Amino acid sequence: MIIAIVRLSAMGDIIHSAIVLQFIKKAFKDIKLYWIVEKSMAEVLRYNTDIDNIIELELKKFKKTKKLSDLFQQIKMIKSLPKYDYIIDMQGLLKSSIITKLMNGNSYGYDKNSIREGIASYLYNFTTNIPYNENTIDRNVGLIADVLSLKISPKDIHNKLPFLFYKNEDKLIYNYLQKDKKNIIFVIGSTWTSRNYPKEKFVELANKLKENILVVWASAQEKEDGEFIEKNSKYATLVPKIDINTLKALIAQSDLLIGNDTGPTHMAWALNIPSVTIFGPTPINRVYITDINKVIKSSSKVNHYKLDKNDFSIKEIAVDDIVDMTKEIF
Repeated sequence: MIIAIVRLSAMGDIIHSAIVLQFIKKAFKDIKLYWIVEKSMAEVLRYNTDIDNIIELELKKFKKTKKLSDLFQQIKMIKSLPKYDYIIDMQGLLKSSIITKLMNGNSYGYDKNSIREGIASYLYNFTTNIPYNENTIDRNVGLIADVLSLKISPKDIHNKLPFLFYKNEDKLIYNYLQKDKKNIIFVIGSTWTSRNYPKEKFVELANKLKENILVVWASAQEKEDGEFIEKNSKYATLVPKIDINTLKALIAQSDLLIGNDTGPTHMAWALNIPSVTIFGPTPINRVYITDINKVIKSSSKVNHYKLDKNDFSIKEIAVDDIVDMTKEIF
């Protein structure tokens, strides 16, 4: 039996979908799993032995170039894929449902009441109803469980095996780790400014924790903010820019990660590393809260169907509350 999972992006969503792999492989010994993903995000899934084939698309290339030849090339590649026993769209967007429609085999996804772009559901052969405002990970697991007739309990999810992997990472990154202090990673950026905890408060947090703080970054703005944090805290170090593979390795060797609601922060949960995720305009049901993976949320109310990018309430979260939360973990 061959299953194709369609989850193109983004990093955090891919991570929260990849939890299902170990349960599928445990239930079906002779199964082959294929994953359809945007090329820029393929590294998140790399080296996971539960995946038999990662199929990389470059839809963002067409979005950038606007060349029809680039789009037709992608369509041709999708239509050339082999027949699958199950094609499961875990993204639930119109673009991902179109991809499943172009593929060869029966497609499965959420029904029109379970996703933001309800029109996508009409392109599936079979649909599943799971309320959109339920926990994201429970939704992902629930979809797979319904399609494949599996029983996966919350306890199973809590007792999961780590499911992000790395190989041939840049080992120079380990020089930034210390043995006499806790190694704490700060993830200071995200896709929206309103999702970012203020850099001044990250400085205050570093100075109160008094551990080995490693600040990771990707964009120029994140680097600038990281330099500010490093300049204003003797405990903070801005690490060099690293790729996704090396980032997974660094997080796997850390003691704690503190960060905004964004992909790299969610890596900690996937690697069974302690974490504190800071939420402002996004819902906390995007993550699984455990004894070592905690969340702190501003007082603002969140509409799951229409997130407010102008909600800067994350600034209100007190540094001492985050410090207290880390003490609960340690």
